[in-house]
Amino acid sequence: MKDALTNVPSSLGHPAPVGAEVHVPGAFAAAAAKAPGALAVCSGEERLHYGELESKANRLANYLRSVGVGSENVVGLYLDRSPKLVVSALAVMKAGAAYLPLDRAQPLERLNFMLQDSGATVVITAGHLPGLSLPQDCSLLDVGRDHAAIGAYSDQTPAITIAPDQLAYVIYTSGSTGEPKGVELTHRGLMNLVRWHLRAFQVTAEDRATSLSTLGFEAAVWEIWPYLCAGASLHLTTDDVRNSSSQLRDWLVSQRITISFLATQVAEQMIQMSWPRDSALRYLLTGADVLTKYPSPTLPFVLVNNYGPTECTVVTTSGVVPAGVRAGLPSIGRPIDNTVVYLLNEQMKPVPPGEAGELFVGGPSVARGYRHRPDLTAQCFVSDPFSKQPGARLYRTGDLAKLLPSGEIAFLGRADDQVKIRGYRVEPLEVAKVLATHPAVRDCVAIGRDDDHGEKRLAAYVVLRSDVPATAADFREFLLSRLPEYMIPSFFMNVPALPTTPQGKLDRGALPEPDLESSLHREEYVAPHTPVEEQLVQIVGPLLGLPRVGVNDNFFLLGGHSLLGTQLIARVSESFGVEMSLLKLFDHPRISEMAEQIEKLILAKIESASEEEVAGGTGR
Repeated sequence: MKDALTNVPSSLGHPAPVGAEVHVPGAFAAAAAKAPGALAVCSGEERLHYGELESKANRLANYLRSVGVGSENVVGLYLDRSPKLVVSALAVMKAGAAYLPLDRAQPLERLNFMLQDSGATVVITAGHLPGLSLPQDCSLLDVGRDHAAIGAYSDQTPAITIAPDQLAYVIYTSGSTGEPKGVELTHRGLMNLVRWHLRAFQVTAEDRATSLSTLGFEAAVWEIWPYLCAGASLHLTTDDVRNSSSQLRDWLVSQRITISFLATQVAEQMIQMSWPRDSALRYLLTGADVLTKYPSPTLPFVLVNNYGPTECTVVTTSGVVPAGVRAGLPSIGRPIDNTVVYLLNEQMKPVPPGEAGELFVGGPSVARGYRHRPDLTAQCFVSDPFSKQPGARLYRTGDLAKLLPSGEIAFLGRADDQVKIRGYRVEPLEVAKVLATHPAVRDCVAIGRDDDHGEKRLAAYVVLRSDVPATAADFREFLLSRLPEYMIPSFFMNVPALPTTPQGKLDRGALPEPDLESSLHREEYVAPHTPVEEQLVQIVGPLLGLPRVGVNDNFFLLGGHSLLGTQLIARVSESFGVEMSLLKLFDHPRISEMAEQIEKLILAKIESASEEEVAGGTGR
């Protein structure tokens, strides 16, 4: 049924060709040759121009070649978001290898697994590696310490051929087997993303774009390479700015940013804020989670919703979100250039328009597969029965969707147990597998639950051992040492046993709804006793949808997380006139602790104002 094949290219703009280059290193080199003095990357006072970035990347690439790095090798990048990261990633691709982002915020145990599983031959860093375990025959390259040695190599492009089907990067996602799985992405898929992006958003060398995503989030790939292939400039900011919606809005305006990507929940905050009419921002791109809000007609930029699994090179579908109040959720748009999407039933047959089907993706953006996992690759990457091209494959996303009368696609949720938590794909089995190793846990399961606001939360159900006491705080601390923050359950429920069906399978439907009052979370209620505490509980309670919050309660054990934390920080700023950082919130999550930090900030602000008054008075 041809109507179920939605392969209409996105039509947001006009072509902005990048020449005949078949890979990012070639496209970047062409941009650098055209305007070597143009700004490429800016981070605070640190600036790299195209000629400098090309030269630095070539020297590092030639150094990597000299130590045996080449085609199909994997090189780990253990670096902060910085110009060094951009130089290193580009150099790895110029050397013919694939880069593996290693997010410093992730637990060492997870990073070590990724290094061992990927078979990384080199790890690039700029400082020490606390606790990181390098694979056998893997060498360490410190771009700070080894700067002189790298600088001795040629600044000319390595004389190698990079094939379109060669690996460009490897990125790890949550795995249904209880372990992360490495997705292998090619230059062909990456360049298809770049070419579509430049065409769809009319990117030119005059554009000023942002790189705000954490390194382990595949959106970082999308934020960097299209702009550097077009001769545009890439702008980075601090974590404090990135994690505060008001500061981020002000920074985007002050830096005259023209195109920016923000994860769904951050973007939803942004489109509810007021913006100056003369803002340079043309497009605000979003994705990674279900978009629930429409932009106001008064916003000076266009909001674009995007959808795509890691296995399909970041973006699969894209569409402009119309302004104003509309019925239903915004769509996920149409397939990007050269991408086909099928909505199929369990028999791999197309479903009629308007009916739900599993979303399958075909085209050059589809990944090669999972690293060292031929079984899982065969299960998820299947032969394309609709294509006449030999070897054509489809990636089965596990997502449900339907075709709308407009030709756009409506996202309907997951067909399996996998959940999206704040834009990240999470396999609950992986979380449960780690939680089960806690000495107090006899049995456990983790599942996704919708909260009162329709947001997906992870809930863990735990059968405790009678001889080992444990609290939700114990479990959270235990998991944080092994899993990223977004994979930590919002709820830990103590149950006498996990319910089963007559066939002996877990009965998820019989698991109780998360209830903070009867879970492992709540401390004995203690009422606020200072004005700051009183005001703070009035902020936290509604934010988390709770009727009562005590001063001993822990924000994160009440269902809070980093994105809700940014909202809390914004409301604290509005109420108290001070800026509390996200790091302070993580270090002081109890209401009483937060109140104490706010009081210190208020006092410091008063003292600073007094000193200015004294200085002003002295000068008169």
